[in-house]
Amino acid sequence: MAARPARPAGGGRQRRTALPREQLLATAMAMIAEHGLERLTMAALGRQVGMSSGHLVYYFPSKDELLLQTLQWSEEQLGAERRAALARRVPVRERLDLLVDLYLPQGHRDPHWALWLEVWNRSQSADDAVRARQLELELAWHRDLVALLVEGAAGGEFRAVDAERLATRTRALLDGFGTHLVVGLPGVRRADVLGHVRDHFDAALAPDGG
Repeated sequence: MAARPARPAGGGRQRRTALPREQLLATAMAMIAEHGLERLTMAALGRQVGMSSGHLVYYFPSKDELLLQTLQWSEEQLGAERRAALARRVPVRERLDLLVDLYLPQGHRDPHWALWLEVWNRSQSADDAVRARQLELELAWHRDLVALLVEGAAGGEFRAVDAERLATRTRALLDGFGTHLVVGLPGVRRADVLGHVRDHFDAALAPDGG
């Protein structure tokens, strides 16, 4: 999904140290997706963006902080796409499908999901402040999913459900399938996953008597 990061333009040190944050984080995301966080070094990232490792450490005192800020930036991009999709004047079910399409990885080594795998892996040793930042990113998706379920039920498009509980179960389903997709589990295809999720919503949300 991520565009190939452009190499910084030529010029003096002033130009290189003024690298846009978006380009820096896009490069970090691509490198983490390709090599994993453990194999990423500030020196290697610095070479890609034309900055010294010392300058990078000034902004990112640890690789964990680099990872979390890159994830936050990634979610900002997806959040903008999600808000645009949910603002469309189409039935709630279509918007629900759009949200699912954005949520799931595009496939093996999807860069956005590669960041999540790294964050989840390191959450066991993270402090409460870091986990709170992570949770807020996850809850943004949860709140939008709940809002769609409530809207669909209020308009008669869905049956009345406990939106919070169904959203929690749905995200667990998506996270499980998403992990299989991003690690490239043999036999797991994105089209099949989308079909399973549609079946899940059909069973849970079909209007009474429908």
